[in-house]
Amino acid sequence: MKQKKNSENSKVAKAAGIVGAATMISRVFGLLRDTVIAAIFGANWMTDAFWVAYRIPNTSSRLLGEGSLTASFVPVFTEHLQKKTKEEALELAYNAFTILSIIVTFVSILGIIFSPVIVRVIAPGFVLQPKQFALAVFLNRLMFPYIFVISIGALCMGILNSFRRFVSPALSPVMLNISIIFSALALRSFFAEPITALAVGVLIGGVLQLSMQWPFLKKCGIKFRFRFNFQHPGLKQIGVLMIPAILGAGITTINVFVGTILASLLPGGSVTYLFYADRIMELPLGVFAIAIGTASLPSFSSHVAAGNMDELKSSVSFSLRLMLFLTIPSTFALMTLNLPIISVLFQHGAFDVHAAVYTGEALFFYGMGLWAFSVVRVFVAMFYSLQDSKWPMRAAIISFVINLVISLALMYQMKHRGLALANSLSAIANVFILSFVLRKKIGNFLDSSFYKSILKIILSSIAMVCSIMIVDYFLPWNGYADFKTRLIYLGSAIVVGICVFFTSAYLLKSQEIHSLVNTFKRRLTQP
Repeated sequence: MKQKKNSENSKVAKAAGIVGAATMISRVFGLLRDTVIAAIFGANWMTDAFWVAYRIPNTSSRLLGEGSLTASFVPVFTEHLQKKTKEEALELAYNAFTILSIIVTFVSILGIIFSPVIVRVIAPGFVLQPKQFALAVFLNRLMFPYIFVISIGALCMGILNSFRRFVSPALSPVMLNISIIFSALALRSFFAEPITALAVGVLIGGVLQLSMQWPFLKKCGIKFRFRFNFQHPGLKQIGVLMIPAILGAGITTINVFVGTILASLLPGGSVTYLFYADRIMELPLGVFAIAIGTASLPSFSSHVAAGNMDELKSSVSFSLRLMLFLTIPSTFALMTLNLPIISVLFQHGAFDVHAAVYTGEALFFYGMGLWAFSVVRVFVAMFYSLQDSKWPMRAAIISFVINLVISLALMYQMKHRGLALANSLSAIANVFILSFVLRKKIGNFLDSSFYKSILKIILSSIAMVCSIMIVDYFLPWNGYADFKTRLIYLGSAIVVGICVFFTSAYLLKSQEIHSLVNTFKRRLTQP
C-alpha cells in the first residue's frame, strides 16, 4: 500500500515538474512581454486603458473556461475513463465541446455589444476622461472574441490533463506572449493609437494557443465533433459542479474587478502598478501553485473514483508540503526583494524609478499572500475531485467580502498598497475556511510531521532573508544605478538566498530537500 502511495505521489511530483517547467518558460516570456510593453508604452492613461480592456475578456475566459470548466470537467471525465469505455468518455467530451461553443459565442457577442457599459462599471474613473474611456471600449471590443478561443482551449487542457498529458497546455500561453511581443515591436506604427497593436496581438495569440493543442488531441484519438445530446448524464454531472464553480470563479473575478474599480479612483498609474505587481506574482503561482494544482487534480479524482480515501489524504498532505516548500521561501523573497525585482524587470524607457517604487510596494503586499493563493489551489482541486464545488464558492464569497471591506478601509490611507494587502488577507482567510471544511469532510489529513516540516521551511526561509540582508550590507541597493549594477545586485541576492535556503533545509533535515537529493542521486546512478 505504501509503495502504491509513493508511486502516485511520484506521478504528481513528476507531472508538477513538467507543468512547472513548461509554465516557467511561459511566465518568462510573459515577463519579457510586460518588460517590452513597459519600455515602449510606460505607465500612463493609455496603458491603464489597455489593461482594463484586456482584463475583462481575460477574466471572463477564466470564469467560463479555465476557472470552472476545467475543474468541473476533469473529475467527471476521469470517472468516465476509469469506469466506462473510452468511446463513452469521448462522447461526453464532444457534448461539452458543443455546449461550450454555444455559450462562449453568445457571451462574446454580448461583450462586444455592451463594452461601453462594461468599461463604465469596471473602471468608473475613466468616465471622467472621455478619451481614455473611448480607447478602453474600443480595445475591449477588439479583444472580446479572445474569450472563445481561450475557453475552447481550456476544455482541451482538461481533456489532455485527464490523459496525464501536461506539456502542451502548459506551454500554449507562450504563443500568446510571443504574439503580443511581436505586435508591440512590429505593428504599433500601423495604428493611429499604437497601443492597439497589443489588442491585435492578443487575438492572434489566442488562435495560436488553441492551434498548438490540436496535434496532441489527435494523438489521444480525439477529433472534436458536434453532439447535441444535452441530456447526457455526464454533462448534467458537469453542470451540477459547474454552476457553483462559475459563481465561485465569478466572485474571484469580481475580486479582481473590485481592485480595478478602486484603483481607477486612485492617482493615475495605480491600475498599472497593481497589474505589473500581479504579473510578478503569477510567476511563482504558475510555476508552483498552478503546476501542483493541475497535476494533483487527476490524481485526487482517481483516488475518489476508486474510493481510496487514505491514499487521497496522503496525496493532499504530499501536495501541500511540496507546495509550501516552494512558496514559503518565495513569499519571503518577494517581500524582501520587491523593489529590485520590479526595477530590473520593468525600469526601462518610459517606466521610471517612480513607477518602479510604487509597483514594488504593491508587490510587497501581494507577496504576503503568495503561500495562501497557492494553498487555495490545492484545496480547490481537492474539493472538485470530491465533486463538491459549493464550498469553494462559499469560501470565495466570504473572502470577497473580507477583501472589499479591507480595501475600502485602507485604499485612501495606503492607496494601491492597501488594495494589494486586502487581496492577500482575503486569500489567507480563504485558506483557513477551506481547511476547516475539508477536515470536516474527510477527517484529519495533516499530522505532526507536516507541521514539523513547515517549521523547518520557515526557519530556512528566515536564514535566506538574513543572507539577502548581508548582501545588501556589502552591496547596497541603488535604484538610480545603471541596469548592469541593478542586475548584479538582484542576481547576487537570489543566488545567495537560494543557496542558504537549500543548505539550511538540508541541515535541518527537511523531508522535501532530502527527497530531492535522493531523487537526484538515483538519476545519477541509473545506467
